[in-house]
Amino acid sequence: MFAVVAISRYNKNVLVKRPLSESNKIKSLEVCEMDRLVGTVSRGVRAPIIRQGDDLAAIVVDSVLAAAKSEGFELRDKDVVAVTEAVVARAQGNYASVDQIAKDVQNKFGDDTVGILFPILSRNRFAICLRGIAKGCKKIVLMLSYPSDEVGNHLIDEEEMDEKGVNPWSDVLTEEKYRELFGYKKHVFTGVDYVEYYKQLIQDAGAEVEIIFANNPKAILPYTKSVLTCDIHSRFRTKNTLLKHGAQKVYTLDEIMTESVDGSGYNDKYGLLGSNKATEETVKLFPIHCQEMVDSIQKSLVEKTGKQIEVMIYGDGAFKDPVGKIWELADPVVSPAYTSGLEGTPNEVKLKYLADNDFKDLSGEELKEAISNYIKEKDEKAASLVGSMVTQGTTPRRLTDLIGSLCDLTSGSGDKGTPIILVQGYFDNYTK
Repeated sequence: MFAVVAISRYNKNVLVKRPLSESNKIKSLEVCEMDRLVGTVSRGVRAPIIRQGDDLAAIVVDSVLAAAKSEGFELRDKDVVAVTEAVVARAQGNYASVDQIAKDVQNKFGDDTVGILFPILSRNRFAICLRGIAKGCKKIVLMLSYPSDEVGNHLIDEEEMDEKGVNPWSDVLTEEKYRELFGYKKHVFTGVDYVEYYKQLIQDAGAEVEIIFANNPKAILPYTKSVLTCDIHSRFRTKNTLLKHGAQKVYTLDEIMTESVDGSGYNDKYGLLGSNKATEETVKLFPIHCQEMVDSIQKSLVEKTGKQIEVMIYGDGAFKDPVGKIWELADPVVSPAYTSGLEGTPNEVKLKYLADNDFKDLSGEELKEAISNYIKEKDEKAASLVGSMVTQGTTPRRLTDLIGSLCDLTSGSGDKGTPIILVQGYFDNYTK
């Protein structure tokens, strides 16, 4: 026989079943006044299919208000409305074709043999960009990092590399040597041999190609002094290394398509970084004028709701898959724009640390009150707790990276149809 018992844990009342005994028999369930039981909530908000020229700011505001009315929830101060970068760029019509990319590359490199350095292995993220780059070149030396690319897509298994006695820090492999050692490897998720795939893309675009495998950027310099480095988060260091060691002409992906070419889209800050395949002939670029967009949405929401709602645009989340080993962040940043209330990092304390240390002799309501007072004092002082023991185990990352990752996981990348995310309660704590 079981009884249903209401218990409180970390300010959350929970209903549990436990066996009846002489010490815990109860005749009836007492109904108690409950504290707030729900903390952070992340909601995907459905919206119409966004087309070029649509008034996205108005669509976002209308969609959020309609969702609130439909589901019966209220908007509150410090709610966060997040919009995926994909629909922002679509509304802007921010696209570039293979031919437009080729023209920009040709203008920058001329007839030089061009080293394509450290591209990620992705049909969605890089393949169409590579077609455009190759179309603007006569010869390419493609240098791939190994055993994986920057975001965790593996060419080969690390264990197999170790078995073959290959040192990824020093060994430079030709395509022939790579095939001799490892043969033809298909990506576990896509079923694509990216070495062969990229080679064929370059040749089909009309360029000659030579492929090498190395992790030191200087390894490209015996082949050419003109380099387009395609890494994302390490691009500045890579470029500086090349220039210090004899490279004559070095560009990064964020320096390609920074201006309109024959009427194309562009991104003056990120160039081709953050782009995605749109068609077999075009890519969607990372959106521009993002700050104007979030400020416009916030202003409209404040006017219509009276609540100080924060707004951000998000792309990839910043997390790594522990099974597939893929690092999600292929965009240059998680959030290209956000309102001022999203600046900074969390200033949190670890509840279990307080319970096990500062207030280890307390329990029940005394413990709850002591921890609540500690948090209230922390909030009132508004002082950073970085470096103190009470913060250990909390997440020392930017709010926009944390919230953007939450939004990316909520919206997904498939057919959920929720390009807008509403996050509520993110800034609440144990006392609120």
